[in-house]
Amino acid sequence: MALTGIDIFKQLPKTNCGDCGVPTCLAFAMKIAAGQAELAGCPHLSEDAASALSEASAPPIRAVTIGVGEDAVKVGGELVLYRHEKTFFNPCVFAAVIDDGMDAATIDGLLKQTNESRFVRVEQDLKAGLVGVKSLSGDTAKFTALIEKVKAATTQPMVLMCGDPAAIEAGLKAAGETSPLIYAATADNYEAMAALALEHKAPLAVCGTGDLDALVELVKKIMAAGVKDIVLDPGTRNPKDTLERLVYIRRAALNKKVKELGFPTIVFPNEETEDKMMEAVYAGLYVGKYGSVIMLSDLNAARALPLYVLRQNIYTDPQRPMQVKPGIYPIGNPTADSPVLITSNFSLTYFIVSGEVEGSRVPAWLCVMDTEGLSVMTSWAAGKFVPEKIVPFIKGVGIEEKVKHRKLVIPGYLATMSGELEDELEGWNVEVGPREAADIPPFLKSWAS
Repeated sequence: MALTGIDIFKQLPKTNCGDCGVPTCLAFAMKIAAGQAELAGCPHLSEDAASALSEASAPPIRAVTIGVGEDAVKVGGELVLYRHEKTFFNPCVFAAVIDDGMDAATIDGLLKQTNESRFVRVEQDLKAGLVGVKSLSGDTAKFTALIEKVKAATTQPMVLMCGDPAAIEAGLKAAGETSPLIYAATADNYEAMAALALEHKAPLAVCGTGDLDALVELVKKIMAAGVKDIVLDPGTRNPKDTLERLVYIRRAALNKKVKELGFPTIVFPNEETEDKMMEAVYAGLYVGKYGSVIMLSDLNAARALPLYVLRQNIYTDPQRPMQVKPGIYPIGNPTADSPVLITSNFSLTYFIVSGEVEGSRVPAWLCVMDTEGLSVMTSWAAGKFVPEKIVPFIKGVGIEEKVKHRKLVIPGYLATMSGELEDELEGWNVEVGPREAADIPPFLKSWAS
């Protein structure tokens, strides 16, 4: 259970020194409880208090890091069943599975996909996150050779997939100090797998082959061996059972405090169907409920990009609107004679408006103003998209150096302020654009003519 601000305050030194950047210890405690500060911010906290608070305030779903360095990924660390209750913190990751029974061309193609399956959306880098390396042949030499090839070809962390502890041991040596995810410990090999996880400081996936009670007992044994970083495989390979178990695992960890189920999960939509489109559908299902590592057969852009965008939307804090970077966005190679439009930096507004401008086939300059991620009407009502804010933005953004004319198109919903804006924006004529984005193409075509 998450600690309250008062619970945290009782453990603080109560000096109100302000060294944490907050005036009082009580205010600092409240910020920690709200997730806006960390315990490390208090330089005077005793070791005993820090240890007690860290353990008591740990999230019910343990956060597990796979990999090292800049490309390491963190999964788990979640606090709620539904993101609107607070937010989801650590986005799920995807991995294409490469096995040592594939021919060289197929392996090279999947590695190329892994490296190139990256997209930028709303200033965020969208990518898979992991690479699955599977021993299908049973030949340890082929398995380690594939691991070395993947390690040389990409910086993304690996999931080493083999049930033979000896092969996993060889694979871990080939992977070096990259902290891959070991897949998987079972009732038959858990002692050896746990020992390898501890020796190589690598997270360990645990696969339950029976019901969840059996999984709980297996995890209990692995935890007793000293392994802390665990990823759970529900053990199912059909979407109905997998979804059911994912929900049960999350509910048991959060509501029933079953600590053996308080870990991130790994799921295999690539093994649940041979239909690539249905595989993507199942993967999308697990993005929302509650897959942490999602294994795929490939990273084809037509299927991967929608999954990345879905993940981005679900793991965006619902209390903080998605924003695009303020500035000038050229659409369709505009010239000095092209129209100039202005809108807010709420991402949905930007994508809709820019899409309609692009669809008009009329090159234009789209000026995106910082409205703290609020929509046009909301930002206007909040006093963030008003003449006194628009004028310095237009004068300072550099659009006057890009166009010969001085005509600014504002959203139709802001028609009431057009006169005031024109008076304050010296040298500019203000035109009122459409109220609805769908009317932008005919408006621009008439403007250009």
